[in-house]
Amino acid sequence: MIFKKYEWRLVLRVALLLVALTATSLALIKGMYLFLLITLPLVGYLVVDMIRLQRRILEEVRQFIETVRYRDFSRHFDVRKAPAELKLIRQGFNDINTTFKSISRERETQYQYLQKILELVDTGILSYEMESGAVSWVNESFKRLLDIPYIKTIHSLEKREAAFYKEIIQLKPGESNVISLTRNQQVIKILVSASIMRTDQQVNKLIAFQNVSEAIDETESKAWQKLLNVMTHEIMNSVAPISSLADTLKKRLQSPDLVNSTLSEELDDIELGIDTIKKRSDGLLKFTESYRNLNKITKPDVTKIRLRNLFEDLNNLMRPTLEKKRIELEIILRDPGLTVEADVHLIEQVMINLLVNAIEAVKDSEQPRITLSAEILKNKTLVKVTDNGSGIPLELLDKIFIPFFSTRKTGSGIGLSLCKQIMLLHKGNIQAQSAKDQGTAFILQFAGAV
Repeated sequence: MIFKKYEWRLVLRVALLLVALTATSLALIKGMYLFLLITLPLVGYLVVDMIRLQRRILEEVRQFIETVRYRDFSRHFDVRKAPAELKLIRQGFNDINTTFKSISRERETQYQYLQKILELVDTGILSYEMESGAVSWVNESFKRLLDIPYIKTIHSLEKREAAFYKEIIQLKPGESNVISLTRNQQVIKILVSASIMRTDQQVNKLIAFQNVSEAIDETESKAWQKLLNVMTHEIMNSVAPISSLADTLKKRLQSPDLVNSTLSEELDDIELGIDTIKKRSDGLLKFTESYRNLNKITKPDVTKIRLRNLFEDLNNLMRPTLEKKRIELEIILRDPGLTVEADVHLIEQVMINLLVNAIEAVKDSEQPRITLSAEILKNKTLVKVTDNGSGIPLELLDKIFIPFFSTRKTGSGIGLSLCKQIMLLHKGNIQAQSAKDQGTAFILQFAGAV
């Protein structure tokens, strides 16, 4: 309707201008100069009116361009009070503004939604401008992972974590790498991945950080189990016949005909050598048999365990040893009703192993103390065995759960490996926090608080 009114007015203006020009031309041809006093002002008025209309239209367009330039889509062009020829333009501008506002709201909603998702995920995400190093976006998971409340530029990481910073800078787009970090006296493994985002004005590097310690631990545990299966099988098959043959040879040397022979002195040396072979073979068989324990456990018998009862049983069991060595055992349990779902016999075995290690760790402390505690954190039940012993050096902390590895000369390297396997069978994990001369804490993590 507005467009039709504008068309009629435009046609009327053009028609009036045409009539005025025609009348002026006829007046000039026929010499009717007095008539020109009427037609010429009319032509002038119509031309000026056309120019004024175009200027008003251009002014409306200019204002709209300013609106677009400053993205002020909240402005509303008054249609009702506008001249008929401007109503169509203003209505079009309002429609465009409405569309832009709708698109802007959708984009803002998507941006907020994406931000919420990125804040909720466990993966740390960092984006920085490659040329200047300025950080354009970082989520809370990254801040928690690196214990950094604020980061302005990527280069500020160099002072805090030089090796970590170097890995990030050198990481190429599309590549991934596993980096070890020490947090809260605990070694964690982080999978770092990189990608590139290009805009018209700058190039951003997007880095994703994912804690993969538990996944790597489980994979390593399975790999060690396979290796131990092959190793124990091959050793048993090779050593058992040697031990049996040594037994046979020793019995043969102890027969009366050889004992009373003239070669008895030489045979004594041979018997001594056979005894040595026998002892070493038996020792190796016993050693190999002990490692079979790592593969005997296949499925735990899960029941609900009250941690208060578990701690009391451990206290009663370990009390003679603790009193003999004058070690204080402290139990901290804020919630007496706290429980976990686990195999009580296997968990007791884990706890006893950890307590035995703790007793060994505090033997040189002036005031030896071991603490048993439990709490719920982030919907997971944590059971801790803490000591104030000599601690474990940082370079050894990520090796203590490896089979065969032991920090003690008399250790077999089986205890902590067995503990890790038991916890993995419970869909949980075991972690160690330690620093030299500052004590050690082993943390049993059970999935889901009960």
